[in-house]
Amino acid sequence: MEGINHEFDRASLIQSAISVLKNSYAPYSRFNVAASVLCSSGRIYTGVNVENASYPAGRCAECNAIANAVGNGESKIEAIAVIGGKGAASDPDSVTSYCSPCGVCRQVMREFSDPNKLLIIMAKSPSNYKEVTLTDLLPSGFGPDKLQ
Repeated sequence: MEGINHEFDRASLIQSAISVLKNSYAPYSRFNVAASVLCSSGRIYTGVNVENASYPAGRCAECNAIANAVGNGESKIEAIAVIGGKGAASDPDSVTSYCSPCGVCRQVMREFSDPNKLLIIMAKSPSNYKEVTLTDLLPSGFGPDKLQ
């Protein structure tokens, strides 16, 4: 992961996701997810998953966090932390596995990042996490550069 700026507080980024996990709306799957994105400005934005009785109308935490950032004038994300699991909204300490972003979220991340540098942090807690780049999760991804 050469060239990635590792100089930020991962525990704080993860904790910002944990702090909104209680707001996750997942009455159907009961799989609560929260995400926080670190933008190139240094600001952090959060999001949670929001399910809907019409399942395709639901939104993932990662997409909501990115939409929150973009709605506040951001255009480039540097890192994203994701945490989630069954019943995690009521008990964040119950998270027992790393929550990987879905394919749609990976594609949205691609739109607002350099895939070789975007750091994806899948967390169980502020001190227990796994890091990968977007290229690791979305090799040969389709992005804005392909339309030029």
